[in-house]
Amino acid sequence: MSFLTLPYPAFDPVLIQIGPLAIRWYALAYIGGILFGWYYARTIIRNGRLWGEEAPMTVVDFDDFIVWVTFGIILGGRLGYVLFYNPAHFAAHPAEILQLWQGGMSFHGGFAGCVIAVLLFAWRRGISALSLGDVTCAVGPIGLFLGRIANFINGELWGRPSDAPWAMVFPGGGPLPRHPSQLYEAALEGLVLLAVLAIAVRAGALRRPGLVIGLFAIGYALARSFCELFREPDAQLGFLWGGLTMGMLLSVPLFLAGVAFVLFACRRDAVRRS
Repeated sequence: MSFLTLPYPAFDPVLIQIGPLAIRWYALAYIGGILFGWYYARTIIRNGRLWGEEAPMTVVDFDDFIVWVTFGIILGGRLGYVLFYNPAHFAAHPAEILQLWQGGMSFHGGFAGCVIAVLLFAWRRGISALSLGDVTCAVGPIGLFLGRIANFINGELWGRPSDAPWAMVFPGGGPLPRHPSQLYEAALEGLVLLAVLAIAVRAGALRRPGLVIGLFAIGYALARSFCELFREPDAQLGFLWGGLTMGMLLSVPLFLAGVAFVLFACRRDAVRRS
């Protein structure tokens, strides 16, 4: 097999070093995703036409919610990685669970943490959990895009060996050129999904509570499963049943839940607020 490669731009995973304090690209991706998502969410909430005159929450509600969802994403993402991807290692080294700077986050765990944050905050504030979830999912791909770009900068979660002309040799990935699968995921899970959900929101999806949640779940599950065809499975797991990866398996219930949300939302009359 003849391999043609593009040079991998060897970034330093540390953006800024100030004494013992290291600001990493991955941390910046989380911060940027939260800030840009927060700004976009406020724009959506303020646009009454998207809701049918009036949103079921205020921008102040979402401002307060940001703290809840941030903790939900981080805690859920870390626990999801511990339970789904490397339980034996963390059972033997439980202190490492708190070492977030060493990497190891799971989208599916983060999504579960986000769901819990939505339910608890909506119950406490007395607002619609479905509508809050719709707004959260509409802005979620921003964080996904930035997170995958950070994965690429860190030279982690690389793809399978490939002879594609854009294949790259990643540090730590062996001598063979590989798919830059992080960029595939950034494009599909981030940019494409963000555009699809933006179109749905403009078309009135927010008037059917739960519809954007369902579209997000379906879109992410499909994008992730497709990208898993090019992504190297985690070394400690490898391929599972029938050549499936953990990412594919975890996307199955997410896809089914998304279909259920879409059917539920579409069978209800569109909300008309005044």
